Amino acid sequence: MDAVLHALRITGSMTWEITWALVLGFALSAVVQAVVRKSTVVALLGDDRPRTLAIAAGLGAASSSCSYAAVALARSLFRKGAHFTAAMAFEIASTNLVVELGVILALLMGWQFTAAEFVGGPVMIVLLAVLFRLFLRDRLLGRARAQAERGLAGSMEGHASMDMSVRKEGSFAARLFSAEGFTSTAHVFVMEWAAILRDLVVGLLIAGAIAAWVPDSFWRTFFFDGHPLASRLWGPLIGPLVAIASFVCSIGNVPLAVVLWKGGISFGGVVAFIFADLLILPILSIYRKYYGARMAAFLLGTFYGAMVVAGYVVEFLFGGLGLVPDRNSATIPMEGVAWNYTTWLNMVFLVLAGALLVRFFRTGGREMLRMMGGGPPEDRD
Repeated sequence: MDAVLHALRITGSMTWEITWALVLGFALSAVVQAVVRKSTVVALLGDDRPRTLAIAAGLGAASSSCSYAAVALARSLFRKGAHFTAAMAFEIASTNLVVELGVILALLMGWQFTAAEFVGGPVMIVLLAVLFRLFLRDRLLGRARAQAERGLAGSMEGHASMDMSVRKEGSFAARLFSAEGFTSTAHVFVMEWAAILRDLVVGLLIAGAIAAWVPDSFWRTFFFDGHPLASRLWGPLIGPLVAIASFVCSIGNVPLAVVLWKGGISFGGVVAFIFADLLILPILSIYRKYYGARMAAFLLGTFYGAMVVAGYVVEFLFGGLGLVPDRNSATIPMEGVAWNYTTWLNMVFLVLAGALLVRFFRTGGREMLRMMGGGPPEDRD
């Protein structure tokens, strides 16, 4: 019982430490999503030229941070005419280049990890574009499109299909500060929280348990701590495999990344681990439903390869520039609630979250939550 309580205390401390940053990140993401229509996104993603992939990454970075919703939305874009490579670039950016991820990484691990994500993410997209050009055959792509058109629903399909952007015309400011803008922002904000809450809770619980129960000696041995070259070579290879086995995705894998970093995994290994939220076993199953078993296997191989290479790039680039932070600067929160800047920020942003939550439920939010888990995915735009 003492061991369980110790793990729960760590989980609670982690939750308290990152609450304000999560609210801030999701609020900023909601503002962007509230004023950009999904139909506009689709119109920009019709090929795989570098400019198109850059636009896909930019739009994805302003989109959902939920891995399940990102995967479902990528299929929705693919079915509506987006190029498959552009849809995958959008999917990667949606989970790995979003504001809330960068804020949490900087808060718990240091700004260097935020910078590494925003360097490694584009590297991964470029690598995937090259791999798709070289190895993705028209026959396999045709089968994947036929499977996608069957409309098999996956986790968060209902959420991904909802277009909650503002309908009225006008400038960004006029659309945002209108009553409709407030409602749309509240809807996106709450729906995004509902989409990632399960993964966030699971991730925090797993991170708390591992931090409390797994001895440091195990991690030091497993990650070859004390052997710099072996650690650097091993980290990006093993990082995605740990992520696949952990079942934790979205923002939920950041607390576990802190534990792994403190345990001795390399800098590039952490980055590769975070990228691999798109390869956890439940999402691989969704790929199989969406695109067929062969395309799921193709995505597993190409995504894994791109994640490993991106991990090596940031490992040796940041290492060469002397930007790899000291492990001791990363913190696994232990102190819980205290009268410091975290408490004041949490109070402010929880008030903001409360205001958006009230607006959500006063403007049809319950029905949206009911639709979130499934239903005809293409008829509610």
